[in-house]
Amino acid sequence: MIYQINNGLVKYAADTILDHINFEIRNTEKIAVVGRNGCGKTTLFKLIAGILSLDNPDSDEESWISKAGNTTIGYLQQISFENEDVTVEEELLKEYADLLAWKERLEQLCIRMETDHSKEVLESYAKTLELFENSGGYTYQTEMETVVTKFGFDLTDLKRPIKTFSGGQRTKLAFIRLLLRKPDILLLDEPTNHLDLPTIEWLERYLKQYPKAVVIISHDRMFLDKVAEVTYEIEHRRMIRYQGNYSAFVKQKRFNWEKQQKDYLMQQKEITRLMTLIEKYKHHPTKVAMTQSKLKQIDHMDRIEAPEKYDMRSFRAEFKPLRSGGQEVLKVSRLKIGYDRPLCEVSFELKKGQRLAVIGENGIGKSTLLKTLVRQVNQLEGTFSYGFQIDPGYFDQQLAQLENDRTVLEDFCDEFPDMYLSEARSALGCFLFTQDSVYKKVCQLSGGEKVRLSLAKLLKKRPNLLILDEPTNHMDIVGKEAMETMLMNYEGTVLFVSHDRYFVQKIADSLLVFEKGEVNYYPFGYQEYTEQENNVAEDGSSVRFVIQTNTSKAAPVSKEWDRKEKNTKNQSRTEKAIKKLEQQVEETERKIDEIKSLMESPEIACDYAKLTELNDQLMSEECNLEEYLENYVSYQEQ
Repeated sequence: MIYQINNGLVKYAADTILDHINFEIRNTEKIAVVGRNGCGKTTLFKLIAGILSLDNPDSDEESWISKAGNTTIGYLQQISFENEDVTVEEELLKEYADLLAWKERLEQLCIRMETDHSKEVLESYAKTLELFENSGGYTYQTEMETVVTKFGFDLTDLKRPIKTFSGGQRTKLAFIRLLLRKPDILLLDEPTNHLDLPTIEWLERYLKQYPKAVVIISHDRMFLDKVAEVTYEIEHRRMIRYQGNYSAFVKQKRFNWEKQQKDYLMQQKEITRLMTLIEKYKHHPTKVAMTQSKLKQIDHMDRIEAPEKYDMRSFRAEFKPLRSGGQEVLKVSRLKIGYDRPLCEVSFELKKGQRLAVIGENGIGKSTLLKTLVRQVNQLEGTFSYGFQIDPGYFDQQLAQLENDRTVLEDFCDEFPDMYLSEARSALGCFLFTQDSVYKKVCQLSGGEKVRLSLAKLLKKRPNLLILDEPTNHMDIVGKEAMETMLMNYEGTVLFVSHDRYFVQKIADSLLVFEKGEVNYYPFGYQEYTEQENNVAEDGSSVRFVIQTNTSKAAPVSKEWDRKEKNTKNQSRTEKAIKKLEQQVEETERKIDEIKSLMESPEIACDYAKLTELNDQLMSEECNLEEYLENYVSYQEQ
């Protein structure tokens, strides 16, 4: 245990933010913290970082924070640059101060050993060399350059002064410096914001291999699934620990809720039965002992609380397009996009009902493509045209961050001046602007609230083609799920840019991928795309099924495509997957038996904390077993 909060209480003025929370960081755990926007996740981070302190609890229960030894804590929000005139390289090398001191010491000892061959000098050199090597003395330069390039910088940027970078780039540089610092506890608040897919995937691998503890706040569900080993949920100002990643947490929470609901109803039924008997016989002299026995039975019950309702409040955006529109929605032919110079050339066709995701690295033209298609940016060459009765509706992640002094209601009514006030309030209510919240000033809204207001105005126009640029930015997980539901039920066509892989995987039925200097169209979803990419990486082949941007027909990248060979490979991979799943099922069943055996042992029967931990492990393994069995059946069907 390197960090612990016991019975924590945090208040802001008269409001209680966190109440009776218990939180632990054990060894090198990778922990996810999830919850609705405003539930107190960032408050928890400030508490861990030492920015905030605990308030005194109202009860007599002890409240404290403990930290092991000289545990170091790194929090991105705390990092700032003392001198922005220095170069990036000079700033980053500060994180290797000890190592560079040992390097300088080695150089001095080398010079000294030319004339002094004493045992003392040789031992000093050997000791310093060991420290230097164990601290990565021969790899620190490569490590620094790797992290810098993975975050989208060139090696030439190392020589640039920090002040020459934009605010967003300086945030990335601060993030890089934090990673190179390697604190014992790494606190990351929305680390994937504004990162492209390749960088996110690299960061996942980096954090999984990080030799110390990591605590993450993120709304990126796939990122949490790949990195987290433990999940804490903050709900109703309380924290609950779940063993496993985000998907395991969702299953465990549902299982716990259903079990508590079932146990509660059964107990209430039993209490009702006993009370009926008591009422029936309480005036019978011969039944006094029996009624008193039943009353004692009720009094001695460990009362089960009714489970609190899920906090699933989110916007409801189900709507139908005003017009159906034609089957041919959009045709793009050899379209060169950019500003002063072409960024890339794009060709594709969009059909009615299609949901096309645009993905790829940052800064290579994804948002520029959308701006060109809605005529905010002029095309450099090529053509694009919309089909019959196509009504596009455009959502811009930048324009969504509105800034004005009008109220929400006034801002909405300005867009629809002929709309009745009751209709406007009803439309805003679908996006959680109810009662007095419609009188909040737009400039005072949070990022997520501004996104909801922009979507409310967009969808009220009932377009049959949605063009969306990062629509889930600033949304919490429940908001993203609401957006997913809306788009899956939407009868129109969707073209969207997103870095949220879970969202892309859920929505897209085809992809437009900006990769390696070109733009390729794939007639399938994200999961099949990643499987294809992984297959290419495994066998070293460059064969991938793709529709090239300068053609209208499907074509293999390699002319040596052999479908029969592909089917054989697929069958072989399926058989390997089945064999692996059989091993996983066997191993998981063994773990479940071991945990159950431990829970039944006399020495643990009275240890509530240990029983709770074992119960969490049991539910996690049972969730894993269920998932393995589902996959096993699916592969067997294949």
